[in-house]
Amino acid sequence: MQHQTNSFTAILQKNKAILWGLILTVTILWGYAWILMKEVLAYMGPFTFSAFRFGTGSIVLLLIVWLSKKGFPLKQYWKQLIILGILQTSIVFLFVMYGLRFVDAGKSSVLLYSMPMWSSLLAAKFLSEKLTSAKFIGLLIGMIGLLTILGWDIWIGQDISVIFGELLIIIAAVSWAVSNVYYRIKLQHLPKVETNAYQMLFGTIGIIIATVFTEWNHPVDLNVHSIYYILFTGILASALCFTVWFLILSLIDMVTATISTLLVPIFGLLFSSLIIDETMSVGVITGSGLIIVGIIIAQVTSKRNVK
Repeated sequence: MQHQTNSFTAILQKNKAILWGLILTVTILWGYAWILMKEVLAYMGPFTFSAFRFGTGSIVLLLIVWLSKKGFPLKQYWKQLIILGILQTSIVFLFVMYGLRFVDAGKSSVLLYSMPMWSSLLAAKFLSEKLTSAKFIGLLIGMIGLLTILGWDIWIGQDISVIFGELLIIIAAVSWAVSNVYYRIKLQHLPKVETNAYQMLFGTIGIIIATVFTEWNHPVDLNVHSIYYILFTGILASALCFTVWFLILSLIDMVTATISTLLVPIFGLLFSSLIIDETMSVGVITGSGLIIVGIIIAQVTSKRNVK
């Protein structure tokens, strides 16, 4: 199994087209998942869904680990895996799912995928990636984009609950950025499937604890639609996509890896408009454009300077 993984990794390193094909697949799946994450709230609470989703993902990944006869990770890595699980799974998706109660799916995806901006700042601090003038300008433009998404709505009398939901999703974006850097520093050398399996398991435990305290005895409607939402987001958008994401982080630099996620809010906005008829306001469209332009300037330009 490890030999096959190493062979696949070697293929990806040599064939960038396959690597970018994987990146495109992941971003499409994540973009579409935003619609399901919003729609499922009609059938159960946000934390209950997250527990089902990541519980499903954890079971699938642990089954794969068991079939590959890898066993448990060394004790020296348990602490790091628990921390990664809390940052990557518990905090990100507890905050995102609760925020989705108040914020449109398309708008939420834009806010969460401000993550590359925070990753760039953290990478400059902890991974010694130089914060060039171009990157600084790009980050500034991206921040203006975030304020545009939040600020325009505030000036026209947006409800305080919506603002609260937006702030929760931004905190989730920061937590994801922290987890990216933490993974690069502490766990990048470990097998990707095992790393994702155990971080997701520990993160799911955190979500279950939150669910018990906040949504115990809340109604849960399990039907064809809600089960589909759980299985799609649990198996494809979580187990598969996050394993591929850790692989991407280990194969290419943080700049290139995080900029690839810019496609997710684009797909999220597109799917939310086509499938659930969400209307994109001028503030959201303008702010989204500024975020995308800012991250491109911050990361593509700095990438060329490195060359």
